[in-house]
Amino acid sequence: MGQVAVLFRLMPKGVETDLKRVAEGVRAALPDGVTVRGMQTKDIAYGLKALLLSVVMNDQGGILDATEAALARVPQVESVEVMEEGLL
Repeated sequence: MGQVAVLFRLMPKGVETDLKRVAEGVRAALPDGVTVRGMQTKDIAYGLKALLLSVVMNDQGGILDATEAALARVPQVESVEVMEEGLL
């Protein structure tokens, strides 16, 4: 079974959202078999920042959707978007 690298963009609920807390919640929310490769913040507009999350997971059915749903349940996350995905 191969592995897949995925880049997610998590948008916070507002400018005042503490992205460090969101990052902690992300690590706790990830399903088994999903490994964080990196996290960084990106300026969007007018003080709003997004959290970019790079993960690696096994290439199995449903894991991408499960990971996206788990990230959407993290407190203070407004939306989750898959920016890139590719086989390793």
